[in-house]
Amino acid sequence: MLRLVSWNIGLRTEAIRALRKSNVDVALLQEVRVSPEAWEREHYDRGAGVVRLSDRVTLVPFRNIPQGRRPASDEIAVSAPGTLAAAQVVPGVGHPFVAVSVYARWEKPHPSTPTNWGVGYADAMAHRAISDLSTFIGHIDPSTHRILVAGDFNTIRGATDANRLALPARDRSVFARFEALGFVSLGPDYPAGRRAEPTPSGLPVDTANVPTYHTTRQRPATAANQLDYVFASRGFHECVSARALNEPEEWGPSDHCRIGIEVDTLR
Repeated sequence: MLRLVSWNIGLRTEAIRALRKSNVDVALLQEVRVSPEAWEREHYDRGAGVVRLSDRVTLVPFRNIPQGRRPASDEIAVSAPGTLAAAQVVPGVGHPFVAVSVYARWEKPHPSTPTNWGVGYADAMAHRAISDLSTFIGHIDPSTHRILVAGDFNTIRGATDANRLALPARDRSVFARFEALGFVSLGPDYPAGRRAEPTPSGLPVDTANVPTYHTTRQRPATAANQLDYVFASRGFHECVSARALNEPEEWGPSDHCRIGIEVDTLR
């Protein structure tokens, strides 16, 4: 069983130190500092990453290149800097799979567009990342693929139309598109994580969402909304489980909690 974690670390060095002390094999990171040598750094200072943390696995990374030419076998073309990182995970025992870290960062409408959105929207970046990772899909039967996708999507699953923190119809389109591509959402869902009490405004009372993010006005104990999710290609999803490590004592030094992921590579 391989142990992975998906985590938006918010550029925090304390999070990196915590990961080095952990028993995790692979980390799918968001808001990690972009290397000064990377072409993305000209556009954005943070992005996604896939990092090996143990000698139980070998990582074969795909190098990001800008969209515009056909990638070589060790490359992946990305539409927006910092939104995606991918690598082939080769365990010491068992079957390999592709791991993709997604950071669907916020963007604002065009400067010429009237808007009252203070933060903007994230679904467009999520869709760009989905388009990019679609390069790993080459068959109508999803069971022919072994793809794991996890990250910070900045969307609220199941948000009602009254939710003032979301763009509900646009958020739903992200999950619908994953399903259309043959992915299964693995949550994490309650009880694989602590549920917010009381139910946050703009969510159904029976929501299975588990909070993975707290604002500057909140603490881990009062975190309300889930922004981080895990997906796996249908068939392969039976080998994968996910849990939000969102109890206050296990949250960690970021405004996002860690998502623990286990992959049975022998199946």
